[in-house]
Amino acid sequence: MSRLFDFIRHHLAGSGMLVALVLLCAFFSIVTWTEQHPQDAAAAKQLAAQIAPAAKVLIVVRPQAEDIAFAAALNAALGSRGEIVKGEPKDARAALQRAAAAGGLDVIACNQATASWLVFSDLATDFPALKDTRVIQPRSYAWPVFLKSENLLNIANQIAVIAILAIGMTLVIITGGIDLSVGSLIALSAVVTAMIVRDCFDGTTASVLGMFLAGIGGIALCGVCGLISGAFITRLRMPPFIVTLAMMLVCSGLAYRFAENQSVYQVPDSFVWLGRGADLFGLPNAVVLMLLLYAAAHVVMTQTSLGRHLYAVGGNTEAAFLSGVPVKRVILMAYILCGLLAGLGGVVMASLLKSGSPTYGQMYELYVIAAVVVGGTSLSGGKGTMPGTLIGAFIIAVIQNGMNLTNIGSNDQKIVLGLVILAAVLVDRVRK
Repeated sequence: MSRLFDFIRHHLAGSGMLVALVLLCAFFSIVTWTEQHPQDAAAAKQLAAQIAPAAKVLIVVRPQAEDIAFAAALNAALGSRGEIVKGEPKDARAALQRAAAAGGLDVIACNQATASWLVFSDLATDFPALKDTRVIQPRSYAWPVFLKSENLLNIANQIAVIAILAIGMTLVIITGGIDLSVGSLIALSAVVTAMIVRDCFDGTTASVLGMFLAGIGGIALCGVCGLISGAFITRLRMPPFIVTLAMMLVCSGLAYRFAENQSVYQVPDSFVWLGRGADLFGLPNAVVLMLLLYAAAHVVMTQTSLGRHLYAVGGNTEAAFLSGVPVKRVILMAYILCGLLAGLGGVVMASLLKSGSPTYGQMYELYVIAAVVVGGTSLSGGKGTMPGTLIGAFIIAVIQNGMNLTNIGSNDQKIVLGLVILAAVLVDRVRK
């Protein structure tokens, strides 16, 4: 019976973060449940099916990108036989007057916003020739804003950089260390990558190979920064907190110096492929990269000697040393990998924003540490998993996204994030 109890307790502890993530998603789904008014391609096809083949159609939308795309999709579904009005109620009134003078209309196709205009409220009185005209709009339905496909993809896109950095931070924290420089390394990598594209590969006409080599340059520089931090920590036995705090300031200063306090934006349009592209089943390329990195990191941590050594060093450094583990080399490798992954995160962010700026990555070290700790990695070292870190990253992303959807202010969001970190650390201490 006691073994069964221990197994259940261990199983629940391992899946606790996943349960928390599911509960958070359920909570934000409930609080963001609202009536949806679609105007995508599917809504356009659904509306076109309600219109007779020979009907005279007037399509009325606002001069906004989403409305215009809806009107174009609807007109295409109708065989380009509808007249499109893009404007305000006065523009719709002018179109109605022309239609009344020309012999009438069969259907006025609107979205939810334009269908509520007063100009359509009493057609029989205002335009007697249009008394039999129908005003139609796509059917609305109830659905959580949180669970809309574009919002879920937005969550995944937003968390990609933080989750990539969290892999390296997990390695460092498992060894009992910390790295506060990852946010500044993002900025440094983004700036250096964009500068190499601009100065060495002809800027906006750079080739794919040139952009790839520029990204390698930014990542390599951050790996060198990780090497320097690790050397100070292992060779001079300086506290990781102090070393990486100093490196954070140095890298931030270098990013501003290199960029001369400006953004570097002379990059080709294809530079956004990694950050904004979606080539595999509609998944963003950055998300695919993130998942591949987590799969590789999980294999390293569970199937290789490096992974076993990282856990051994974090669990008991002296015992690991006496067992023949190259402690200094393992710690150094953790900081190098953390720097390289931060550099990769900077390349992804530069691609996403199509520029390099020294302002990128501010406060990211806190979000990354929060994701790692919430995911179950112990700040004392020796404990943590890559799947747990990924779940922790999504928990942070879901909390932030849910607070944005429910209009919680940025100051209150910081309070909530701080409380989440405290709660995660408290749970870790209670387990011990």
